[in-house]
Amino acid sequence: MKPRRPRITAPAARALDQDAIDALYGLEPVYEPQQTAPAGAGGTQFVTVQCPYCGEPFDTQLDLSAGSSSYIEDCQVCCRPIELGIEVGIDGELLAVSARRTD
Repeated sequence: MKPRRPRITAPAARALDQDAIDALYGLEPVYEPQQTAPAGAGGTQFVTVQCPYCGEPFDTQLDLSAGSSSYIEDCQVCCRPIELGIEVGIDGELLAVSARRTD
C-alpha cells in the first residue's frame, strides 16, 4: 500500500472586480462610447466627430474639466491630424465641438 501524500491546498484567491484590477495596476477605468461616465469621472464625455480629411465619423473622449480648449488628435481612420475645438459652458456642459484641418 502506497503512503498517502498530504493534500496541499492553495490559499483562496480573492476575487478582483474591474475597479480592484484598475487600482492594482494603476490603470484608468475604461468607458465605452455607448456608456456615460460616472459622476466622478472628471468631466469626460464621448462624442462622434467627422474627420475633415476623409469624412469618416469616429468616437473620441473629450476632457471637459479644463473648460474651453483646443488640441490636436489624429483621425482614427486616416491618421491625419485634426484640430479639435471644445467649447464648455460655465456649468461644465459641452456646448460645441469643432473639427478643423491643420493644413
